[in-house]
Amino acid sequence: QLQVVESGGGLAQPGGSLRLSCAASGFTLDSYAVGWFRQAPGKEREGVSCISTSDGRVNYAGSVKGRFTISRDNAKNTVYLQMTSMKPEDTAVYYCAARYRHCSGLVGDMDYWGRGTLVTVSS
Repeated sequence: QLQVVESGGGLAQPGGSLRLSCAASGFTLDSYAVGWFRQAPGKEREGVSCISTSDGRVNYAGSVKGRFTISRDNAKNTVYLQMTSMKPEDTAVYYCAARYRHCSGLVGDMDYWGRGTLVTVSS
């Protein structure tokens, strides 16, 4: 079965950090761009960051640029999202999704989705 699974969510304090992981099974991520999306209560799912395939090109939403870092470890078939200087408005369910070759910020463009991991930023 082809799937991606997120882990690493939880509670963080404002200004704190968390690292999310996205592990693939049934396929290798090195041919796929991987994006992180998030959905806050009552809001639409939005793109947060994406990392492309071989060239490692990355992009970020303006709201997280300079605070979040996406990276990939093809040997572990895993993509990470390091979140720092977190804010209450980062609270959301975070999803990773894979798309063959190229990044996209559009939900409908992604090929495989995880079930999400909840991130709560609160004191």
